Parts: sequence; structure tokens; C-alpha cells
Amino acid sequence: MINWYGKEIVLASKSERRKRLLKIIVNEFTITRPNYLEQNHEQLAPERLVQNHAQGKALSVVGNFKNAWIISADTIVVAENQILGKPNSYDEAFCMLKFLSGKKHDVYTGYCVLNSDTGKFILDYEKTTVRFRHLNDDLIKFYVDNYTPLDKAGSYGIQDFSAVFIEKIEGCYFNVVGFPIPRFFHTVKKELHKCL
Repeated sequence: MINWYGKEIVLASKSERRKRLLKIIVNEFTITRPNYLEQNHEQLAPERLVQNHAQGKALSVVGNFKNAWIISADTIVVAENQILGKPNSYDEAFCMLKFLSGKKHDVYTGYCVLNSDTGKFILDYEKTTVRFRHLNDDLIKFYVDNYTPLDKAGSYGIQDFSAVFIEKIEGCYFNVVGFPIPRFFHTVKKELHKCL
């Protein structure tokens, strides 16, 4: 459905979740690991921060591909004006989940589609609001001990056992997984020709 104009498609991501979601709309693409360090302490609005990170990831690999579309994304969780990226340890993951317990938080994912030939790009983001149930320490510990919180913004993945944490979600579910595929599809379908 999207006209990619015969160019190679490259996903600059190490995320299995983004790979699975992109496969919904793109049959064949190359995967490469971005060489980009996310700095979440920058004094930027969350929507700008995730778009900057997504663009930085795309730019970090653009020199390796000629005549390609580089697709990249970045996700953060924001609660009480605090930005939560990926935790650095299991203790930090536990503390993040305890902090989110019983609270509403926003999930932002920024994405970039960069034309490696022209340098033109699409930059956009999606926001979803999630409310957690009250979580006791035993439930949090079970999750941290048995799942993989270290590679997930906010220390949880809505598609795994942490689905039981959710009381309510407002907005795009796929955005919380890590890639807002519906918005991405319609934006790229409409705007990609401007990047040729």
C-alpha cells in the first residue's frame, strides 16, 4: 500500500517488537543496529525528545546505506514530569514500576523515515496515556525476576505479563509496545513522496 519507490528499507533498531510491528506493513527490510546514545536528561518537551532520538538513530547509520529509507524510533514514559527511559538495573526497574503503581503516565514514541540519498525525512510522534493499577511489591518483584524490564522504557512491556498492571489505556496500543504502526502507516503513505 505504501509506494517505497524501489528503495531499500532499513530498520535502525535492535528491538524485536519494532521488527514484528514493521512486518505488518513491510514485507522485506534490512535490520541494522543504530550507534546512538539516548540522552533523556536534555531539557526538551517529551515529543521533541523522542523525535530527536529517532532522528539521531537514523543519522547514525545513514552513511552505511545508499538509496534507502532508514526507519527509526524511540520511546519514553513520562510520569509526574519525570522521563523514564530504560532502567540500568533490576533494582531501578523495581523502583520505576513502584513509582508508576496506581498512576497515570504518558508513553511517547517518536519515529523518523530518512531518505539516505537526499537527506530529506519525515519526523513525527504518537502519545498514549496509560493508567496502572496499584501494584504490590510481590507482583513487581515477580515481573522483574521473570521478564525482561531492562530493554523497555518504563521497565514494562504491555504485550507481556505486565498487561495485568493496566487499568486503562487511552490512545494507540501499538505505541505503548514501541511503534505506533497505524499513525506511521498513514503519515508515510501521505508524506513519503516529499522526501524524494
